[in-house]
Amino acid sequence: MIRIAIDAMGSDQGSAMVVEAVRTFHAKYPNAQLYVVGEAKEIAPLEGLATLVPSTEVMGMEDGALDVMRRKQTSMLKAIDLVASGQCDGVVSAGSTGAFLTGATLKLKLIPGVQRAALMSPFPTMDGKGVIILDIGANNENRPEHLVQFAKMGAVFATKIRRIEQPAIYLLSNGAEAKKGSPVGKEAHALLLEAEPTLFRGNMEARDVLSGHADVVVCEGYPGNVLLKGMEGTAQMMNHLLKQAFQQSIFTKIGYLFAKKGLAGMKEQLDYRKYGGAMLLGVNGVVVKGHGSSNPYAFFNAMRLTYEMIDAGVVPAMKEAMSHESTN
Repeated sequence: MIRIAIDAMGSDQGSAMVVEAVRTFHAKYPNAQLYVVGEAKEIAPLEGLATLVPSTEVMGMEDGALDVMRRKQTSMLKAIDLVASGQCDGVVSAGSTGAFLTGATLKLKLIPGVQRAALMSPFPTMDGKGVIILDIGANNENRPEHLVQFAKMGAVFATKIRRIEQPAIYLLSNGAEAKKGSPVGKEAHALLLEAEPTLFRGNMEARDVLSGHADVVVCEGYPGNVLLKGMEGTAQMMNHLLKQAFQQSIFTKIGYLFAKKGLAGMKEQLDYRKYGGAMLLGVNGVVVKGHGSSNPYAFFNAMRLTYEMIDAGVVPAMKEAMSHESTN
């Protein structure tokens, strides 16, 4: 039995979005056992479809690490507690990212051998197969050893969820040459050559991350988050420019009619909502963070990803992979 804890509160779209997503998920995965945490009146429509856990507080989007442990009655912390107590195997939330990552790390604890948890997310690529990038913001500073562990955890996810037997791992850098990179990156490059000689392919520049050559791209949390925000901004700009281009004249509007099908396919491929969300790897439980502006379709996919990670045994596989790591 796969058991999932769901934080129904704190997203931009409110609890009604979660209620709709849970209904859809239950219809497609009726054997999953769902625990929905939130204000009693707002989650009441799910009576009979899930175990309802009432909460009296909501973690705000601006709440961060310092607010987590002080607000023990929030739906977010109660949902995490269900995993910490062993009642559930994974938790999903579209609430405050900082609070969620902090609460999950403090409550669930790091897998033995893991020095730092990493936030990972899938991204679309030119060839359509996708790439996973970590860390994209769980850490502001990292040591070379952390990046080696991120590579190992990313490889486990790629193998278990994406079914890639030999995932190609690259290290984000300012040049493809081995001598390029930050001091941390240069040392991590040498360590990865030794630790993952068959999977590690070397450095990769940011412009090539979405080329399709890499299955896993490893980076420090700070540049990883900058890369994430840069790609989001570029996507928004391209969407804006395309709209402007097709609205310039009657001829461009007619051109849009011919290009509409192809543009729809491109939009679908770039749609973040189908990827489910970001995952916190390295803790004792499946932790999936949905986008704060998730609609029912996006949150359903965040739940689906949580289900798939539990079903594939990602956490036990990571425990096995990290069992020989140093905890220095």
